[in-house]
Amino acid sequence: MHPAFELLRTQTIPSLHIEFQEYRHRVTGAQHIHLRSNHEENVFLVAFRTIPMDSTGVAHILEHTALCGSRRYPVRDPFFMMTRRSLNTFMNAFTSSDWTAYPFASQNAKDFDNLLSVYLDAAFFSRLDPLDFAQEGHRLALESAEDSNSPLVYKGVVFNEMKGSMSSPVNYLYDRISTYLFPTTTYHYNSGGDPAHIVDLTYEQLKTFYQTHYHPSNAIFVTFGNRTAEQHHAVFEQLALSHFSKLDKHFEVPLEKSYCAPLTIEEAYPVDKAQGEQKQTHHVLAWLLDPITDAQKRLELQLLSNILLDNSAAPLRKALETFKHASAPSPLCGLEDDHFQMSFMCGVEGSDPEQAEAVEKCVFDVLHELVNKGVEQQRIEAVLHQLELHQRELKGDGYPYGLQLILRLLPACVHRSDPMPLLDIEANLASLREKIKDPQWIPQLIQTELLNNRHRVRLTLKPDAELQQVRVALEKQKLATLRESLSNTQIQAIIAQNQALDARQNQPEDDACLPKVGLADVPAELIYPRADKFRAPHPAGPVTQFNEGTNGLVYQQVLLDLPELTAEELDLLPFYTGCIPELGCGQKDYLLMQDQQSAVSGGIHAFYQVRNKIDNLNTTNGHLVLSTKGLYRNQQAMTGLLQETLESVRFDELARIRELIAQDRAHREQSITQNGHSLAMTAASAYLGVIPWLQHKLGGLLALQQLKKLDDSLEDKNTLAAWAKKLTQLHQKMLRMPRQFLLIGEQTHVEAMQNSLQQHWQASQATTEKLLHCPAPPAPTSQVWLTNTQVNFCAQAYATVPSSHADSAALTVLGGYLRNGFLHRTIREQGGAYGGGAGHDASNGVFRFYSYRDPRLSETLKDFHSSLQWLFDAPQKPEQLEEAILGVISQLDKPGSPAGEAKQAFHNELYGRTEAFRKASRQRILEVTLEDLRRVTETYLRQPAQTAVITQTESWQQHKDQLALQEFYL
Repeated sequence: MHPAFELLRTQTIPSLHIEFQEYRHRVTGAQHIHLRSNHEENVFLVAFRTIPMDSTGVAHILEHTALCGSRRYPVRDPFFMMTRRSLNTFMNAFTSSDWTAYPFASQNAKDFDNLLSVYLDAAFFSRLDPLDFAQEGHRLALESAEDSNSPLVYKGVVFNEMKGSMSSPVNYLYDRISTYLFPTTTYHYNSGGDPAHIVDLTYEQLKTFYQTHYHPSNAIFVTFGNRTAEQHHAVFEQLALSHFSKLDKHFEVPLEKSYCAPLTIEEAYPVDKAQGEQKQTHHVLAWLLDPITDAQKRLELQLLSNILLDNSAAPLRKALETFKHASAPSPLCGLEDDHFQMSFMCGVEGSDPEQAEAVEKCVFDVLHELVNKGVEQQRIEAVLHQLELHQRELKGDGYPYGLQLILRLLPACVHRSDPMPLLDIEANLASLREKIKDPQWIPQLIQTELLNNRHRVRLTLKPDAELQQVRVALEKQKLATLRESLSNTQIQAIIAQNQALDARQNQPEDDACLPKVGLADVPAELIYPRADKFRAPHPAGPVTQFNEGTNGLVYQQVLLDLPELTAEELDLLPFYTGCIPELGCGQKDYLLMQDQQSAVSGGIHAFYQVRNKIDNLNTTNGHLVLSTKGLYRNQQAMTGLLQETLESVRFDELARIRELIAQDRAHREQSITQNGHSLAMTAASAYLGVIPWLQHKLGGLLALQQLKKLDDSLEDKNTLAAWAKKLTQLHQKMLRMPRQFLLIGEQTHVEAMQNSLQQHWQASQATTEKLLHCPAPPAPTSQVWLTNTQVNFCAQAYATVPSSHADSAALTVLGGYLRNGFLHRTIREQGGAYGGGAGHDASNGVFRFYSYRDPRLSETLKDFHSSLQWLFDAPQKPEQLEEAILGVISQLDKPGSPAGEAKQAFHNELYGRTEAFRKASRQRILEVTLEDLRRVTETYLRQPAQTAVITQTESWQQHKDQLALQEFYL
């Protein structure tokens, strides 16, 4: 053990295959938790307790600014530079409500060491340049740099990021409910920053916050992987901790002051005039609960929340879904257990302001009924089953598996409680199993935690079509008043600061001080699943099985070839797959089927997938997929459930279908500003190929527009019945198609899984049917989509080549090359957007530019075009090419979970993306040259681009004369 640290405890957690080790730095008191594992992917995170008491976004802006240069690495942007010089599998930084964290992950030892040195220096020795604060946080600027008499405007990356974030009604709703639920503690404020208050933060306040909060005495180090704690300790001590003494400053969140009576609030949020104000109101009830430091109580409240809301058969969710005066349950339903004190929320969206009391009555009627009549033991057992499933599953297909474990325990560390019970819940699960034997225990929990709890807030958030204009006018007036108060000297200082920042952004950086990996460090071979895999015949269809270490879980999928579909049937496809797992089967209604899913599986999921051939963008292949997972002991029941769902799903539950469509509409409408860049890219690509058109038509902005029309039309019962009948007819067509099966589990489970398949699935009755043929897209059109947003999302797209084409590799590298060398600087640093870049969608043969939460519009579209000219005009460096290639390879080699990698391999091979194909594609990427980049740019990107923009009406009016775009309203 390293002498600078003392070991506090160690414990093995068999269900997670890790050893928990906790250490303390002897001098500073810094905490280090190491999760020792045999994983090659090592993860690092350092977190600080950051507890702001205003909405200036100081912690958020500091998170950005700390990564803009440090003592050992005095360059302008070491974080983004390292993303290009690395084989990382994850790099980011997070600002939560009461902590800030800097995590990364890598499978390469040299790369891990490089990133660790940069992250430690950024965290503990950041230089915090005032110009970085101006760029990342906020600054004043002239609307026109050429006219010293032009109006003032606010600029800044975080300023624009939070304008985009607060454009989301759900984010705004959460912010407002937190304001009232927490009247005195840090959660009362917007930790990300309210744009109206961000501009009040000074540089000196930022520095003071850094000096007190970013200190080892306030730090939490967490690591995961096959490195030893001693290896980490040596680096921590050498590069950071040895330079500090203990800081006697204790940061903590106090208990909130309790209300004596419930609070009722009504506020407004902005909507676009084209949306209207009808059925746009949110009603949410929220209760303040106990601190998270009691791990047993936390698990009890998770159990209670899931009993009430886990699925559509859960009593409270059922009541909210069937509430006549709303379209769907609120996205905020459930237990919030990231704060020091937990909270429970529930409510509805798509309602009207006058329904507030009816919503509250609906909720309390359910709670009183459960107290009086109790909760079915079967439901409680099903929820416990879900908690065990969550504990055992080896994840890692989104965030790295180690990082998911780290984030699970981090809130406990932040609030100085024991994190162990958050990882190893077996003892607390055993305690719960004993408690639920008492039929009065759950009713008593409802009574004490909710019904008797006076610290409750009811918030009604209603739409206001004029509010955004009022806010814009107030900001302009504030700036105009400030402009009048400034002397000429002060105006010149603003001009000088922006000129200095512009010069700094355009100045080439000497990045020689930064560590790096090169192409020589790239593994020669693609890491491909090496599990035992075999195919076997079966009367119902061929079976592919992967034998993987899944920690006692089994995964099953049934796949059906997609038949030839009419245009109407194609439009039905996303609704059809969305309904399958949510409806009843045979004589069972949807409530019973939801309960069965929870009791024996992790749920049934249905989806469709359509992909091009690797050598032909106009030839497609597709499948309907039903998927499930669960504990091995339930695999027999899971197989039966999957078979029952596919073969006997019923589409006669009209009221349920109506609810599902309304919920789908509400969800998609609320997600526009969160996924704006993806939606814009899909729209821009739509007319360039059959699959991009299908994506736009069935899952993009056009789909949302059609969904709203469908939802309105289904108010008529006859229309609803006729539409449901079409779903039944489509399903009968699907059942005639050939099937195949995918099974994933451990070697010891192979025989039992095969037997279950044999028992439940009968011989195939498939008939010869024509396979899906996707229609060609209509004539190209560039579009602007108008909705409620304070920022813009811009995209342009060009048609290219299929993934097997020799030029596909160069186009894939080109995206990162343009982002690194030109777009990041012009769109993010100079333009103030939260993000922007370019990439090649190789599967669909489309090259795309994008910007995210962007204050600009036509200027960004010009930057897209200018990046292509930069490629030919500016001197290009070989190291820039190497960085772009490294970025592509790190994503190709990114590991997933054992089951996730097996599923990916299976589905890739299903569409011709075999191991040999993927290895060949990877090798071509490694061989791309600068000349290749110029050649493919000249060949494919000199044609007119297709453009799509998401913006608001007022912003569009300012750019309308410059851009020939067809208008669409959301």
